[in-house]
Amino acid sequence: MTTTEKASPRDRLLDAAGELFYTEGVSIGVEALCRAAGVSKRSMYQLFDSKEAVLAASLERRVPWYESQFSLPDPQAATPRERIMNVFEVLEKASVEPGYHGCPYLAVLVELKDPEHPAREVAHMVKRRLEALFRAEAEQGGAHDPALLARQLVLVFDGASARAGSGVERLDDGLATKTAAALLDAAGVG
Repeated sequence: MTTTEKASPRDRLLDAAGELFYTEGVSIGVEALCRAAGVSKRSMYQLFDSKEAVLAASLERRVPWYESQFSLPDPQAATPRERIMNVFEVLEKASVEPGYHGCPYLAVLVELKDPEHPAREVAHMVKRRLEALFRAEAEQGGAHDPALLARQLVLVFDGASARAGSGVERLDDGLATKTAAALLDAAGVG
């Protein structure tokens, strides 16, 4: 975008929502969201039915970027084990970046209690896709029980992300990758 172009109010709302909800939590108010986006409340409500709809749309908009973080430049040149391990290596690198607050999709699932909230649906979809990715790689890698291994890997991913995001644990010592490797070894993924 050139300096003469300005992002649309919708894009500004989604950008601000993505940033604020990640750094401040989903309880951020409409006033603060609109102020950060430089959009009036009236404009927001013309574009979206509710703050909840803005949150869901901002999460959905970031899915391709989020998932691309875990892809190797040439995934076909890697083994299933290497593709799985890459997810945990990326997590460890991200976890020590300033402003890291954990997985944004896990945070939404933890913060929002309403099972019908549209943002929870997006977050569940992302988590199901991560589990499906792990399962497919586990099957290709010859795991004894690919479904169980996928669930275990998601558990490690979410646990490591939550602990690092809350400042309870540091992942720069390879804790997540070592744990994932132990699970892969136990499952027979070479």
